[in-house]
Amino acid sequence: MVFSEKFFEVLQHEGVVSITTWANNEAHVTNTWNSYLKIKDDTIWIPASGMTSTEADLKENNRVIVTLGSREVEGFNGYQGTGFRVEGTSEFVAEGPIFDEMFEAFPFIKRVLIVKAESTKQLL
Repeated sequence: MVFSEKFFEVLQHEGVVSITTWANNEAHVTNTWNSYLKIKDDTIWIPASGMTSTEADLKENNRVIVTLGSREVEGFNGYQGTGFRVEGTSEFVAEGPIFDEMFEAFPFIKRVLIVKAESTKQLL
């Protein structure tokens, strides 16, 4: 499994999630919340209302880096807080069973950002 127990522990606490995409030699970062993420096997589902720059980047380059963390979860060597970097590929869906499931939980969404995780690394 790509995601560790510590990763899931972090998701139990609120924190900021950063989503980084890049295309045409320019990076774009947007944010969401830990509590908005849904994990299915090796994918992260993220509810999306805006994220138009993210969507434009993914049309050129489907690579994505997602970072998240929480001060409430002990990190390495007793460090106060920990975080993760997830790298993978991504796409948006605006219909179908994934969208329907996420829309039920987040009725404000227009689509769902699906991140297929290829690697995760604990940072702190």
